[in-house]
Amino acid sequence: MQHSTIDKIESTATASKPIPSTERIFQSVRELRAMDQIATRDTVAELTGLKLSVVDDRLRTLVDDGKLKRLLRGVYELVESFPAPRAISKTVLPNGAVVYDIGDEVLTLSPQEARVLAELSMGAAGTAVLINSTNQHLYLATELAAKVEKLEREMRAHKAHKTNPLQMDLLEQA
Repeated sequence: MQHSTIDKIESTATASKPIPSTERIFQSVRELRAMDQIATRDTVAELTGLKLSVVDDRLRTLVDDGKLKRLLRGVYELVESFPAPRAISKTVLPNGAVVYDIGDEVLTLSPQEARVLAELSMGAAGTAVLINSTNQHLYLATELAAKVEKLEREMRAHKAHKTNPLQMDLLEQA
């Protein structure tokens, strides 16, 4: 009885198939993306232990299949694929509850839950507004700094310029 259990475990272990090279390469690109790393052919080859010729061939296959896109020679990125967007509506009920209809799903939130969801949603929007505002302020600050620098150069040039006494007489007469 115990012998047959060991045989089953061994046969299960030998029956499991190795991961195909295309899947190994795709998984390594996903792992690199998850770590905010660039997926290069060299990095993928290093991660998978596969030869560069195999990596190049499989990367081309993944690009042809629409799973990856080639950014530059030897640099790849995942292609985002999402399901088709669903219709979304929001209804505020007289008691303050909020009903979201998303496709075939209905989500009813208490007023407090609706406020929390709104705050969470505003996080991304607030970040975008902050980035835009910061960029505008940096642009203005750079522009002002350039103008101040120009004016300071002009002032130094005027101070360094020695006035001709005859010109001063003309200025006084005017």
